[in-house]
Amino acid sequence: MSLDQIFATRSARMKASEIRELLKLLERPGVLSFAGGIPDAALFPTDEFANAYAWAMSEGQSASALQYSVSEGYLPLRKWLANHMTEIGVPCCARNILITSGSQQALDYLGKLFLSPGDTALVNWPTYMGALGAFNAYEPRYARLIANENRPASALHQEAAEAGGAVKFAYLSPDFANPTGETLSRDDRLALLDKANALGCAVIEDAAYQALRYDGRPIPPILALELERTGYLDACRTIYCGSFSKTLSPGLRVGWVVAASPVIEKLVLMKQAADLHSSTINQMAISYVAERVFDDHTAKIRKTYRARRDAMISGLARHMPDGVTWTQPEGGMFIWLTLPENMDADALLRDALEHHDIAFVPGRAFHADGSGANTLRLCFASQSQEDIHEGMRRLGAAMRMA
Repeated sequence: MSLDQIFATRSARMKASEIRELLKLLERPGVLSFAGGIPDAALFPTDEFANAYAWAMSEGQSASALQYSVSEGYLPLRKWLANHMTEIGVPCCARNILITSGSQQALDYLGKLFLSPGDTALVNWPTYMGALGAFNAYEPRYARLIANENRPASALHQEAAEAGGAVKFAYLSPDFANPTGETLSRDDRLALLDKANALGCAVIEDAAYQALRYDGRPIPPILALELERTGYLDACRTIYCGSFSKTLSPGLRVGWVVAASPVIEKLVLMKQAADLHSSTINQMAISYVAERVFDDHTAKIRKTYRARRDAMISGLARHMPDGVTWTQPEGGMFIWLTLPENMDADALLRDALEHHDIAFVPGRAFHADGSGANTLRLCFASQSQEDIHEGMRRLGAAMRMA
């Protein structure tokens, strides 16, 4: 018996993540992997989490830690997040915050909330492949997001209508984006808000890397810039998605959404239907650690990752052949390479693994239209400076043999 014939039509758009498959390479001896966008486990605040779980399981706390909880999330954590968001320019209160199982769950919920089959989602070329995976199930049409383009909103509306839907949101990661490492300027953030206002669509601000700035001056979140205009969070169309995965721990799966009350109310209903609430004990542990060490810990990892970024840029400059270019990120975890037009990154990966024991992510998977064959992503966060230099030497050798 085959069940394929009765799967929903949306299942045809569900595809395996290339990154998930590449993570398996971490178990292969000798491979230097710059593929998975994962933080360095050696930098996790393990002692603080040990104390946090001991506290959560102590008399007086364990009953709450092991019990069902409210769908909105652990209130002390939401209060801490409200203060944190205020510090970065988004004054809000706990009722404007929903705790999710990582920001990936938030993207899935937002796709479900906004997208009907045939609706248009504006995304960067390239964009985070996990966002494409989350949105794909809701059968959207993708159009390229260019924040400061001069094309009138009416043209985008017409194209969306001809495709059988409407423009529902613009999705982007404005700070040190995955996969490119690029940051959207303040002017372009304001231009994006103008575009969203003209289109009448939402803005989904994926801020997973916002705390990982190494150079330059911080730029306010898009939601902060919109708040300066409206003065009132419930009047904002921007939806901010945050995560502790790149700062404290990815394994605990704790993220959050900050948005206008009507959006949060709808997302809470989805949360109730999907999993009732995120793990209570994990929320308690994150709250405990964040209250005590968040600022100091993020300063520590910024120092380490800055040095690794510099090592990768230095290694690329030394070992890349002519015709290869790369981004110069001010933060985050990634550097994006553009190869000569005639070089295919998928084929390069096969050769690099077989002959040079090095892994990366080919860029095609980050493009909604399947383009970008001559691009690739490197993650510098989880390898030592010495291994980064060796990896760039191997990558350069693989390119010269291609």
